[in-house]
Amino acid sequence: MRNKKLKKLKILLVEDEEKLALLLKGAIGDNFHSFTIACDGVEGLDMFSSISPDIVITDITMPKSSGLEMAEKIKKININVPIIILSAFSDTDKFLNAIDIGIVKYFIKPFDPDDLLEYINSISENFESKLIDFEENFSFNLTTKSLYKNARFVSLTKKEIILIQLLIQAIDTNKNVSYEKIKNKLWEGAEVSDERLRTFIRRIRAKTSKNLILNIKGEGYKIATLLAN
Repeated sequence: MRNKKLKKLKILLVEDEEKLALLLKGAIGDNFHSFTIACDGVEGLDMFSSISPDIVITDITMPKSSGLEMAEKIKKININVPIIILSAFSDTDKFLNAIDIGIVKYFIKPFDPDDLLEYINSISENFESKLIDFEENFSFNLTTKSLYKNARFVSLTKKEIILIQLLIQAIDTNKNVSYEKIKNKLWEGAEVSDERLRTFIRRIRAKTSKNLILNIKGEGYKIATLLAN
């Protein structure tokens, strides 16, 4: 009865109670592509950067860094990743803070692991994604609006993501995106100098590659040749 899409998902569990962490992994871990455990918020953040999980499950109260503190930092890296909170408390303030951060679900301990699995199963349709592959092992997930290099997440600002999407949209017509169109899209009609746009492009290239976004002199920009999966 399990959704086959679960087998494509990477799960990160951040839980300082070792027995509970191992219980959850044993109960539901085999349903996923991978099920990685971290023991606190600091290790959890490091593991998030390392493995780029599709879903994060975290306790609230942990040593070194709480689940909410970690979740807030994760959302600054990738706002689209679903984060599920586990807590032994039904504290209203903690719950409201979790909502503010962008937590998608809240489970109060003790809970049935099957309930957690069923919830993940219910949102797995959201991960039916289309990947666009670029040269130099870059790829862009059209569903989550996320850029990856060698399967590792590359953090981009909202404007940078909009630019990538704009350049991707022009691929089918094999046209460049004009300087003016980019300025109007990113800065909504404000007066923007050519130098400001060039600086913006340089910053993206510094994060990615000088070959990812190409300048067609006097015309505009295009994204490097790619193939759709």
